[in-house]
Order: sequence, then C-alpha cells, then structure tokens
Amino acid sequence: MKEARKKFLLSAMLSVFILLTVMLAVINGMNFTMAAADADQITRMIANEGGRFGNPAEAPEKPYNLNGFGPMGPSSPEMHKSMRYFTVGFDKSGNATVIAYELSAIPEEEAISWAESLVHESTGWTKATYRYRVYESQGLTCVTIIDQGRELLPSFRILMISVTGELAGLIIAFLVLLYVSRSVFRPLEEANRRQKRFIADAEKEFKVPLTVISANTELIERQGGSTEQTQAINRQVRKMTATVRKLSAFSIFEEAANGAGTDLSALLREKTAAAAERFKAHGITLQTDIEAGIHMGGSREGWAGAADELLANAAKFSVSQASVSLKKENDRIRLLFCNDTTLPDGDVQEIFDRFTRLENAKNAEGAGLGLSYVKDWVLSLAGRIDARVEDGIIQIRITL
Repeated sequence: MKEARKKFLLSAMLSVFILLTVMLAVINGMNFTMAAADADQITRMIANEGGRFGNPAEAPEKPYNLNGFGPMGPSSPEMHKSMRYFTVGFDKSGNATVIAYELSAIPEEEAISWAESLVHESTGWTKATYRYRVYESQGLTCVTIIDQGRELLPSFRILMISVTGELAGLIIAFLVLLYVSRSVFRPLEEANRRQKRFIADAEKEFKVPLTVISANTELIERQGGSTEQTQAINRQVRKMTATVRKLSAFSIFEEAANGAGTDLSALLREKTAAAAERFKAHGITLQTDIEAGIHMGGSREGWAGAADELLANAAKFSVSQASVSLKKENDRIRLLFCNDTTLPDGDVQEIFDRFTRLENAKNAEGAGLGLSYVKDWVLSLAGRIDARVEDGIIQIRITL
C-alpha cells in the first residue's frame, strides 16, 4: 500500500509539473515572441527610412490618438524621442559610415566593430537584449541595432516570477497531495490490515479442524479400511492444507526476507529439474537459460516458495511451451518466467492480487494466492515484479 501511495504522489506531481511547465512555457514563449515582433517592426521602420527612426522635430503638432494600444506601440511619438539605436552602413569596399547614432551605452568605435560582425547576418538578437537587422539602402549594406533592454525587462520579470511560481506551486501541490493521499489511502490501508488479519486468523482457525478431520479419517480407515469416501475426504484435506500453507506464507515474508542469502542460480536449476516431469506430463516444453553464480538476499525457503509458485503457475496455464531465464544485467538481476497463453495482449498486473484468477484459470484448481505470494516476497526484497502478455506470451518479470 505504501508503494501504491508513492506511485500516486509521483504520478500526481509529474502531472502538475507537466501542466505548469507547459502553461508557463506557452505564456513566456508568446511574451518573448511578441517582444521580438515589436522589435522587428521598429527595425523595419528604420530600414524603410534609410537607417533613421524618423525626425521628431518634423512630427505634426496635433493631439495624438490615445485609442487602443497606440501609445504603447512603435508609432507612438514618444518612441521617436526615446529610441536607443544606431545604424552603420558599409560600402562594397567595407568602409563604414555612421548613418545614425542614438545610443550612449556603447562607444561609437565599438558600435562600428559590432555592426561589422553582423554584416553577413539577417535579423535576430545579439548580446541578449539588442535586436538587429541587416538590409540594403542607397547602395550600402546597413546594420541597425536597437536596444530593447527596457522593453524586455518586464518579460524577464515575468519569466522569473513564472519559475518562482512554478516551484511554489509544486511545493503547495505536494503538501496538498500528501494530505489528500492520507485520507484517500487510509481506508485502503485499513482494509489491507484487516485482510492480513483475516488471513492470519483464518490460518489459525483452519489448522485445528483440518488436523481433527485428518486424524479422524485416519482412525476410520484403520478400523474399517480405506473407502472412496475417506479418500475423497483426504484429498480435500490436502487441498485445504495446501491453501492454509499459502495463507501462512504471507506472514513469513517479513522475516524470511532478512535471510543470509541464497544461490539463486543453483536453486532455480534444482527446481526446474524437479518440475520437468510435471511439464512433460502436460505436454509442455520447458526451456531454461540460467546464468551461474547469481546470489540474492533473502532466505532459501522464501525463494524456493516463490520458484515453486511460478513454475506451478506456468505448468498449469501454459498451452505448449514455457521458459525460465535468470540473467545479471549491469547491476540488476532479471528473472523471467514465460509461457504461451490464450489471454489477450496487455498488462495483467491483477494476477498478483489475492484471490484473483484470470479467465484462463476457470478450469484450474487454486484459490488465487500463489502469485500474490510471489509479489509479496519480491516486494519484501525491495524488488519489482510485473506481468504482461505480448504476442500470445505472458511474461512475469522480476527485477532486483
């Protein structure tokens, strides 16, 4: 249940992060795109006027139209008085001529050298906040550079606020989700505890009557001999005893996971060799690919139980073939049990739920506890287990 809660928090936080990042990226992207478009409009106006941004002294003395966004745009009379730019023209010999120079932050000699470095470009940003345009005018190759630092300052502020806001939003979202997840998962955790308590109680309650039934059946057989009825009782007692052992195994995992370690390669070879006859009797081909010398933490008893359940599951539900593979890949151990199946392609994680049996198990015996046993064992070792059907093959993969 803790793993499920972690996955919930991780998925929710990832969704919030993606949502905020995309939304703020669009906002800031549009903001800087509009700023670039405004700057290009100004450089285009300067290019159309031969390298100069109009003449404020020649502007007609009449009230300016304040409707809409006019005063904020390049056509504002104030823009002509406050524009920070310079234009340098170059003839075919590369000689420079300063056409306009309305910029105090850069010395004129440096401005000429700067323009010369851009003469073979077209338009774009230079030194972060300066926009330039290269064009032909009156036989000269002109370079106009305008200072947009003041205009871009609000855009950079919005960007900083966006980043800060996103971090704050992620922190708030995490705290809210942490609180909500407690409320959401509390009933599930309680149900899981009750289920485990029920399993432990059921195991204890079943053991005594099964022992009594078995003892009385044995006494009846001693007195009157074995009959079809006593044999049927013994079969059902054995079946119930096997189920009780599986139930008790769930409470063993936490202790068994702390074992000294197991030679998993040797154990799997032993188990597959012992199960070979069972597969052969069902007409199933069992293939093995087990790398030698792989040791894993956890008790031999726990690994033996998990291997028995996985092999029994493969023998029970295979159509004609099954395989077992154990490999060490980098610093990971991968254990793979495969068999052909009639199940449709897709994830089948539900096979690890307790008392769950898939549609192809309708004619098979069992209470749906075996693979749940395996999952609890793997999780007790901080491993990962998943199941998927691809091209008619079900793969149960364990990664440790």
